[in-house]
Amino acid sequence: MPELLDERVGFVRRIGLFQATAINMSQMCGIGPFVTIPLMVAAFGGPQAVTGFLAGAVLALADGLIWAELGASLPGAGGSYVYLRQAFQYRTGKLMPFLFVWTAMLFIPLGMSTGVIGFVQYLGYLWPDMSPGQGDLVGLAVTAGIIAMLWRRVENIARLTVVLWTVMIASVLLVIVAAFTHFSPERAFTYPAHAFELTTSHFWIGFAAGLTIGIYDYLGYNTIAYMGAEIRQPGRTIPRAVLHSILGIMTIYLLLQIGTLGIVDWRDMLDPHSTASSSVASAVLEKAWGKGAAGTVTVLILITAVASVFTGLLGGSRVPYDAARDRVFFRPYGKLHPRHRFPVLGLLTMGIVMAVGFLIGRHTDLATIIQLLTTVMVIVQSLAQVAAVTVLRRRQPGLRRPYRMWLHPLPSVVALIGWLVIYGYADENSPGRHPIEWSLAWVAAGVVAFLLWARYEKEWPFGPKRIDERYLRGADPDAETEHGGEEGAGEGAAGAEGTVGAAG
Repeated sequence: MPELLDERVGFVRRIGLFQATAINMSQMCGIGPFVTIPLMVAAFGGPQAVTGFLAGAVLALADGLIWAELGASLPGAGGSYVYLRQAFQYRTGKLMPFLFVWTAMLFIPLGMSTGVIGFVQYLGYLWPDMSPGQGDLVGLAVTAGIIAMLWRRVENIARLTVVLWTVMIASVLLVIVAAFTHFSPERAFTYPAHAFELTTSHFWIGFAAGLTIGIYDYLGYNTIAYMGAEIRQPGRTIPRAVLHSILGIMTIYLLLQIGTLGIVDWRDMLDPHSTASSSVASAVLEKAWGKGAAGTVTVLILITAVASVFTGLLGGSRVPYDAARDRVFFRPYGKLHPRHRFPVLGLLTMGIVMAVGFLIGRHTDLATIIQLLTTVMVIVQSLAQVAAVTVLRRRQPGLRRPYRMWLHPLPSVVALIGWLVIYGYADENSPGRHPIEWSLAWVAAGVVAFLLWARYEKEWPFGPKRIDERYLRGADPDAETEHGGEEGAGEGAAGAEGTVGAAG
C-alpha cells in the first residue's frame, strides 16, 4: 500500500529559489569556460573572441525568457517534453514530445560528457605523465561516482548542490582575481588586422563558431525547468532562477574571458603543446601566483567540473520520466525509486550514454562534439520552443501565466535568428563531420521510431489525438499549502486521464 501511495504522489516540491539558482549556475559554469576560452580564441583568431561570449549572452537571455514563460506556466517534470506536448498535440499528437525525448536521451548526456573530458584535461596539469588509457579510466570512474552521488533524495541533492556551487564560485573568482592582479590592457585589447571586418565571410563563419561555443557555455539556465515538478512556487521561482543565473554567469564569463586574455598571450592558446591550450585557468594562476597556487585552484576547478556534470545529469534524468508516465516513451522510464523518489532508469541510461560520449570525445575533438550536440538540440528543442510560446498563447489563452515574456515577440525573434545562425553554419565550422546531415538523419530515425511506436500503441496517426490540458485545468502549484508549498507534484500525472479525450 505505501508503494502505491508513493506512485500516486510522485515528485514533491521542495526546491526553493536559492537552491534552484545554484543548480542552474553550477551547470552553466562548471568546466565550460575553462576549456572553451582557447576554442573561442581559435574561432575568432584573436582576443576579439570576447565577442562570442557577448553574442552567447544575448542569445541565452532571449531564449531564457522563452524558458521562463513556459516553465512558469507548465511546471512539470521533463521541461521541453511538457512544453512541446502541450503546444503541438492539437495537430501532430505526440510526435513532437516523442522526438524531443528521442534526441534528449542523446544530446543531454553528450553535453555532460564534455564536462568529464574537461575534468581529465585539467587533471593533466596535476598529473602530467597521465597516459591516454589512464585518462580514460579516470573519466569512467568519475562518471560512475556522479551516478552514485545522485542515488539519493532530491532535497539532499539540493543541499549538496549548494556546497558544489560555492566551490564553483570560489574557483572562478580566484582565477578572475589572479588575472586582474597581473592584467595587461595592451595584451587584452590589441587585435589583429581586420579582426572586425564584417563584410567578409571569414568573420561570420568565425562568429557562428563563437556563438555556438558561447551558447554551449551558457547552457544550463534551463536545468531547473527540467525539474519543474520539484520546485516550490514554480511560477515565481523558475523565471527568477533562469534570469538570475544568466545575468550572474554573464558577468562572471566576461570578467574571466577579459582577465585571461590580459595575462595569457592568445597565441599560446593556439599551441597544442602549451598549458594555455589545455588548462588555461591553471596557466593564469601559474603566471600570477606561481605553480603552488595554480595546483590548488586546479583542484577547485576539478570539483567545479564534477558539480557541472552532477547538476546536468540531475535535471536531464527527469526528462524521460514525465514522457513515460504519459506513455510517450518506454514505460519503465516512468518508475521512481521506491524510497528516494528519483527516476532510476533515466539516470542509468544517461549515465551510460555519457560514458560512451566521453570515450568518443577523448579520441576525437571537443569542438566537434560541441557542434554536433548543439546542432541536434537546435533542430528539435530550441526552434520548436520558439514556436511553442506563440502556439500556446493561441491554443490555451486561459493558461495560468505567472510570468509573461518581456517585450514579446522580440525575444522569440532574437532567439530564432541566433539558433538559425548556429544551425546554418554548422557544416562550415565542422568540415568533414556533417553535423547538419547527422542531425537530420537522427530526427528522421526518430520519426520512424515514432510511427512504429504509435502503431503499436494505437496513437495518432493510427488512432485518435489525445488532448491533455492538465495545466489549463489543474490546481495552481504556486498556491501556498499548510505544509509551506511542498504539495505533491504528481497531481498532473495522477489527474491526466481525467483531462484526456479524443480530438476531432
